[in-house]
Amino acid sequence: MANAQAPRTCVIMNPAARSQRARDRVAQVRKLVGRDATLRLTRGPGDAEAIAERAVQQGYEIVVAAGGDGTINEVVNGLEGSNAKLGLLPTGTINVFAMELGIPFDLNAAWKIIKAHKVKKIDLATANGHCFVQLAGFGLDAQIVERTDSETKNVLGPLSYLLTATAVAAETPPKLVIKHDKGQTEGSFVVIGNGRLYAGPFSLFTEADISDGYLDVCVFHQVNYLAIIRYLRGVLFGVHTQFSDVEYFKSKHIRVESNERVPFEVDGELIGHLPCDVHVYKHALQVIVP
Repeated sequence: MANAQAPRTCVIMNPAARSQRARDRVAQVRKLVGRDATLRLTRGPGDAEAIAERAVQQGYEIVVAAGGDGTINEVVNGLEGSNAKLGLLPTGTINVFAMELGIPFDLNAAWKIIKAHKVKKIDLATANGHCFVQLAGFGLDAQIVERTDSETKNVLGPLSYLLTATAVAAETPPKLVIKHDKGQTEGSFVVIGNGRLYAGPFSLFTEADISDGYLDVCVFHQVNYLAIIRYLRGVLFGVHTQFSDVEYFKSKHIRVESNERVPFEVDGELIGHLPCDVHVYKHALQVIVP
């Protein structure tokens, strides 16, 4: 009887690879959800968004993203404008949004949270109309994502990004113009956060509240080896916002421009190139939380 009354749930899973380990993870999730949910697997980029859209049309009340931040981002874009609730099963290699919400990486524990149906309304942001839940980056980190090919990532893993970062840091950084609610400023690298965390358990956006109706903006004025090392140390110790060459503020709308060809990413996925308009919509997304 309880199962008959439970919300209809669709789990969208990104197998991530065709390895035995990936097949084992799919089998684990299939066994975990059992008859309590419909499991659908993605086959390539864009699949998760399309499956999420169809799930909404078919009347599913809960749509679960089983994967990393990239899968979550696609699912969120598929849910945009609907009343469906987002659930998380963190099976990806990078799960910053799950960390942000306090979702455990243990899948059994995460599934129990989904079945408990505790819902929180959080803000939803867009960059040139593309939704994101955690952050958007302009300049350095997007350049690293853009230049790191999939083959290198498969062979070297996270080290591939470090190698690309070393090359990017040696170049002259772009000049970015950042227009916000109270004026404008300039910088070499900009990150806009909906939540607190960046690239893992690092609190880059120290004053962020994922439900306050504002985005937190961090503008870095320099991009070179020494500056990046100093910034990283600052983030680790929570003092980077005190640096004279770092600006930190809140805004509901931000426009980032440049005379150069500069890429931007959202939730770790490359989306396009500047200019970019970023907006936030208060309490526009319902998420299942602990």
